[in-house]
Amino acid sequence: MALYDEKDLEKLIAEKETWNREDLARALKRMGPRKERWVTDSEIPIPELPGPWDATCEESYLEKLGMPGRYPFTRGVQPSMYRGRLWTMRQFAGFGTPEDTNKRFKYLLSQGMTGLSTAFDMPALMGYDADHPMSLGEVGKEGVAVSSLQDMEILFEGIPLDKVTTSMTINAPAIIALAMYVAVAEKQGVSSEKLGGTIQADILKEFIAQKEWICPPRPSMRILVDMVEWATEHMPRWNTISISGYHIREAGATAVQELAFTIADGMGYVEAGKERGMDVDAFAPRLSFFWDVHNDFFEEVAKFRAARRMWAKLMRDRYGAKDPRSWMLRNHAQTAGVSLTAQQPYNNVIRTTLQALAAVLGGTNSLHTNSLDETYALPTEEAVTIALRTQQLIAHESGVDKVIDPLGGSYYVEYLTDEMEKRAFEYIDRIDEMGGILSAVEAGYPQREIAESAYRFQKEIEKKERIIVGINDFKSEGKVPIETLKIDDQVASRQVERLTALKQSRNQADVRRCMDAIRTACRDGTNLFPPILSAVKSYVTLGEISDIFREELGVYRETAAF
Repeated sequence: MALYDEKDLEKLIAEKETWNREDLARALKRMGPRKERWVTDSEIPIPELPGPWDATCEESYLEKLGMPGRYPFTRGVQPSMYRGRLWTMRQFAGFGTPEDTNKRFKYLLSQGMTGLSTAFDMPALMGYDADHPMSLGEVGKEGVAVSSLQDMEILFEGIPLDKVTTSMTINAPAIIALAMYVAVAEKQGVSSEKLGGTIQADILKEFIAQKEWICPPRPSMRILVDMVEWATEHMPRWNTISISGYHIREAGATAVQELAFTIADGMGYVEAGKERGMDVDAFAPRLSFFWDVHNDFFEEVAKFRAARRMWAKLMRDRYGAKDPRSWMLRNHAQTAGVSLTAQQPYNNVIRTTLQALAAVLGGTNSLHTNSLDETYALPTEEAVTIALRTQQLIAHESGVDKVIDPLGGSYYVEYLTDEMEKRAFEYIDRIDEMGGILSAVEAGYPQREIAESAYRFQKEIEKKERIIVGINDFKSEGKVPIETLKIDDQVASRQVERLTALKQSRNQADVRRCMDAIRTACRDGTNLFPPILSAVKSYVTLGEISDIFREELGVYRETAAF
C-alpha cells in the first residue's frame, strides 16, 4: 500500500536533492564548523531531513504499522487507546513500617491515583526478615518493611483488594509476596480469581542489572515458573511477570539494549513455560513489560512502538501463539530515576514531564512519574503529589489523549522505530547463538554490554560531549534547600519487636510442618506455591522461606567481569 506513486516519489527525491544542494548547503556554510555526528543516545544516525524517501513503511503499512488494537500493535494495543480509557496512574509507594505505607496508599488514592504500586525494602528484596543481621540499617529505608503475613495485612488494611489493582516490585522472593497477597485477600473475603495487578518477579533482569537474588539463575527460574503455573490457573486477572527493562536501563544500557535484553528475557520466560508443558496461550496474555523512559524524546517514543511490533512477531511466528492477546505487549513505564540530579533539583520536574509525555505518546498502558527529590531520599508527600499532578496535567490539559497514536506516520519516528527494531533483533540473534538468554546471562554477555555503554555515557559527560544541565554546564552556586523524607530509626526496632512477638505467638507445630513441606517440594520438584501459601497463612516468614531456598537450591555469587 504505497502512499506515493513512483512519479510523485521521484519528484520529491529530486526536490530534496535540490534543497540539499542549494538551501541547506548555503545555510550550513553560514553556520561554520558544526557537530560532526548527529546520533541518538543509542548511536542511531539521525537523518538531516526525514521524509518519504527513507520511510521504510512506505510499501508495508499494514505489516509494519497496521491499526491500533490489531497485529502488529505498533500503533497501540487498544483500538481507542486513551479515548477509551486513560493509562493507569501509579505512584511507587513504600517506606518505613506497613502502617506508614498504608497511610501513603490511602492519601494517593484520595488524590486520584488509579493503581497501587508497592516498593519493598532491601531486606525483603534479598529474602531477609527485619531481625536478620544482614538487615541492619536497611529496614524500611528503601521501601516498606515486610517480613510476614501480619505486615502484609497491615499494609493493605482498609483497602478492598477487589476494587484496586496492585503492582508489587519484588523479584527473588516474588512467590512469597504473592502468596501473602492472596492470603490477605482471602481474609478480606476476596478470592484469588478476583485479584487484579502485577508482580514484577523478573529474576533474569536481577542477574543482568539489579543484583538482588537468592538462588542461582536456573533454580530461580524454576521458582518463577512454579508461581506462573499456579497463578495461570488460579489468578486469571493477574499479570504474573512484569518483564523489566527499567533496571537494565538504569544500570547504563542504551534504549536499544534495554529493548533487546528485555524482549530476550520475555522470550526466556515463554520458553521456560513451554518447557514446563504449559500452553503458551494460557500464560502469555498475562505477561507484561516495564520500560524506563529517558531523555532522548523521540527515541523513547520509538522504543515503545518497536517493542510492541517485535513482541507480536515473536509470539505469533516464533512461539506459535494463536490468541491475539498473547501477541499484545502491554506495558507499564516509569520516568528515568537515573536522569534526576541532586543539583538544581527542581529541574527534575521538567525532566519527568518530558519523559512522561514521551511514554504517553509512545502508548504506555500505565505510568509512574518520579518525584523531584528522589536523588536524596524516598519522596515526600508534596513531591509525590507534584509527580502525580504531572500525569494528570498531561491527561486532562495537553490534548494528547484525544487522538490515537498522534506521532504515527512521522517520518522520523517511523525511521527510529524501524532502526530500533533492527538493532534489537541483532542483539537477540547473538543471544540465540549463545543458547538463549539464560546461557547469555550465565556467560555475562548482557552485563558486559551494559557496563561498556555506561562507561561510554560517563566519558561523554566528562568530555562535555553530552550536556547535563546543572552538572557539567549551566551550573549554579550553592544548594537549593528542599524538604526530604526522613525514615525514623525506630522503624527497625518496632518491626523487630512485632516480628519477635509474632514468632512467639504462632503455632510452632504448624510452622515446622509447613517448612518441611516447602523443603520437600524443593527436593521433589512439585509446585512450590501451594506449600508456600499454606506456610504464610501459618505466619512462616519471608526470611524463613528464603532460607529454605538457600539451603535446598543454593546461593549465588556473581563472577566479576571487567
